[in-house]
Parts: sequence; C-alpha cells; structure tokens
Amino acid sequence: MKLSLRGWCAAVLAAAAFAGLSAQSGPVIPAFWDAGLLHDYELPLATPAMSPTHVSRDYYYALPERRLFKSYPIYHPDQEPSGYFDRLRRAEPELVFDAAALKTGADWIAAGRLVFEMPIDYGGPIVTLAEVRNPAWYATHRVPMTRDGIMPYARYVVREQGKVEVGNLACSMCHTRVMPDGAAILGAQGNFPLDPIFAAQIPGIPPAVLPLVINSLVAAPWDAGSTARLKAMTPADLQQALAGVPPGVVVRQGTSVFAPPAIPDLIGLRDRKYFDKTGLGRHRGIADVMRYAALNQTLDVLGNYGGFVPAADDGRTVAPPGTAAFTGAIDRYSDPQLFALAQYIYSLTPPPNPNPRDARAVRGQQVFTSSGCARCHTPPLYTANKLVPAPGFTPPAGHLARYDILNERVGTDPALTMTTRRGTGYYKIPSLKGVWYRGPFEHSGSVATLEDWFDPNRLRDDYVPTGFKGFGVKTRAVTGHRFGLSLSADDRAALIAFLKTL
Repeated sequence: MKLSLRGWCAAVLAAAAFAGLSAQSGPVIPAFWDAGLLHDYELPLATPAMSPTHVSRDYYYALPERRLFKSYPIYHPDQEPSGYFDRLRRAEPELVFDAAALKTGADWIAAGRLVFEMPIDYGGPIVTLAEVRNPAWYATHRVPMTRDGIMPYARYVVREQGKVEVGNLACSMCHTRVMPDGAAILGAQGNFPLDPIFAAQIPGIPPAVLPLVINSLVAAPWDAGSTARLKAMTPADLQQALAGVPPGVVVRQGTSVFAPPAIPDLIGLRDRKYFDKTGLGRHRGIADVMRYAALNQTLDVLGNYGGFVPAADDGRTVAPPGTAAFTGAIDRYSDPQLFALAQYIYSLTPPPNPNPRDARAVRGQQVFTSSGCARCHTPPLYTANKLVPAPGFTPPAGHLARYDILNERVGTDPALTMTTRRGTGYYKIPSLKGVWYRGPFEHSGSVATLEDWFDPNRLRDDYVPTGFKGFGVKTRAVTGHRFGLSLSADDRAALIAFLKTL
C-alpha cells in the first residue's frame, strides 16, 4: 500500500522509537502530559473561556497505574465451551503487561492489543456478569456475535482466584465491529448497542446518583439551552433518549444526549491530522495518540472547564488523586501501556474489501472527479485533512495560520461542535476510506447507509432519519453537505459503488 508523505513520516517516527533497541534498552517513550503540551495539543472550544485546564503533571502521576490482568473471551451462553466458566473460576490471576519484556516493535504492538482490550471498570455500569450469562440479554439488545459465538466488546477478567468479573469500557468496547458474516474488525467504528444497554440500567441507579453520572458525561453549563433541556428530563426521559441511540453512535463523555457523535474508525488514524469529529485534538505523532487515549479513558472529566469540573460532586472541586467518583478517572494507564496502545493503533489495517472495482465503480470514480469531491476528500487518503467551520462560527484570529482549515461551510447541524465540551466550532473532513464497512454516517450518525446520505429527501423537515433521530424526534431534516444530491440516479449509484471500493 502506498503511503502519503504524512503516513511515511509517521512510519519512520514509529520505527525510530525502536532504533538501537537491545536487551538493556527500550524505545524512547515521549513526554506527553503537562500543562504546556496539553494546551498545544487541544484546540480551544467554540466558547474559548470554557476551554479546559487539565489536571497537573503532579496530579496525573499521583494516580495509580492500571494493572493489566489476563482476560478471556465472553461466549454466548448457548455457545460457550463445556466447562469454560468453571475453568475461569479456578484460574489464577495473571498480570500480562511487562514493559521490560518487550524487545521488538512486534512485541510492543502485541502488548498494545492487550491494552486496547484492557477494561477500566469491572461489573458495570454497562455490562454485568448476570447479563452476559443470560441468553435473553443478547436477544433483547440484539448484541452482535462473532461466528465463534463470542461477544467481543467486553471480556472476562480474573483479578482474584475464584472470582470472575466482566471488564467494561476498554477501547475495544466502542472500536470493534462485528460484520454480518460474524467477522470482527478491531479498531473499526463499533456496533455495540452501548447506550440502549446503559438505558436499561437507569431504573436501578439511585436518584441521587443519576444526575452526577449525567453531569460527568454531558453537562456543559455555559450552554443555557441544552442545560435547561437536560435538567427538565426525568429518568424515564433519559432512558428513552439513550435507548434511541443506534449502534455506531455513542453519548460519550463531553458530548450531548441531543447531539452524540458517530464512533470514529481508528483504522488509518496514523494518516489523520485531527482527533474527534470536531477536531478537538491535533495529531502529530505517538505522543498525541497517548494524550488522546489518556484523556478519553477518562481523565478529561477531571478537567476544569471555566470553573466546572465534570467529575466533581459539587461541580468545582477536583478530588484527590485516585478518589474521583467517575469510573475510569481514579487511575491511569502507565506510560509504556499508552505507548504500546499507540503502536497497536498505528498497526491497524483495513479488512479485505469484497466490493469489485467493476465498470460501474470506474464510472463512479469519474463522477467523483467531475463533481469536485476530491477538493475535500483528496486521494489517496480521501480527506484533505482539514477542518471546516460550522454554521455560525467564525474562525478566531490566528486559527487560519495555526490550524489546517478550509474556510468554507457545508451547512451541517452545528450542535455537537458549538454546544458541547468537545465543541471547537469546526468539523473534521472525514476520510472516505473504509466507508464500505462503516455506518451510520454524518457526524452524529443520522443516516444508516451511503444510499441514505445521497437521498435528497434527507433535506426535508418530514424526513425520518435512518440512523440517530434524537430525543422526542420523529422527523427532521439532515442538513448540509448537498454535494451529490442533484446527481442522476445512475450517477448516484455509480458514485456509491466507487466509494464502496475505497
């Protein structure tokens, strides 16, 4: 596969980390956490005064390191090997990450996969042991299963002999996709029904605790409209809202119940210049991947957003290291774990593409070129790797020189990037590579398929979104990005056939 200049540089830098590796030395793990580095890494928010100040280096390194125990697949109860669970109950706890034992680049990548599948919470709040042992749970939530009968989004973990736990909230929970043939694609836009499963647990969450959970996840007090709407929601409303979030979309921390993001595909991340749909973090190499992983699992909830600390019970006071209320913010990855995770993510490659490059696809490439699609979705990466301002946002002085910005607007709904803790005022131009295995599409996953995306009816107010609809929404327009909507039916079908070959 031919790499872009940026991809080539990333590969060289990754290889350079292992230059001169010997039994007595390891890779050079870059410094990645201090106030200056984090400030340089993150774009300011659309409301600049609310841009976060993250916990200090001293606070960060006072957090206990996560320990990576050996984990085991979770089988559907009807397909679990005979005696499997009993063997797990007899298993000894086993730590499986030892940086000193990693000698080669391949060793670090293999260890990075273990980190990718490493839970940061046990026994809830997403998947419980009782649920994964119950066949009805899989049917109720339509949980995708691999052809081997494995539920790949969580893992069994033995941290003490005789006790089997379910490990939750690993990177793999959101970034694993099970295809219709039962193949699992690690690193892809996931299709685990996370929010509907969490929604089913809301009735059991104590009334005093639920607001703290919601605040940690999605509160942005400076946005008066969303804040008022969120406060007016009853537990039943929240349950209904989360139950309506389709697989491939997730109400992750820092976003919104009303405008959640589609889950990003990590395959090909090494060639992308920005993280998140909103371009919140800059990607310039391994250290930025380490920052992104640390913040998103889940140190960002300890940040101070203009006086608001999402994980603080009082909304203001950061808890002492290791005592935060929000799951995941009580500890941290070790630096070698983050370095290994970054190496693994850089190693991800797309699955074999089953779509033929036939005459229709060739015609579709001609339509792609003649329609000017390459201006934003530039080959060979099929992205210009730039940010576009959302409607209503004007890039501040200095942004055009500092960041990669195409100062044009495509008219997509601005809520995610204007009203949330991840909102920069921009949307990232996505890569079209791998669209054949991805979906739903658009930054909030409003449409299920490429065919839906190129349906001009989506601009109508009476349109029924085929992906994410929104709380209390029956019909709404999926606005913006009108490119391709005026094509003839034949040209539209050809263009879609070409895109599915990428």
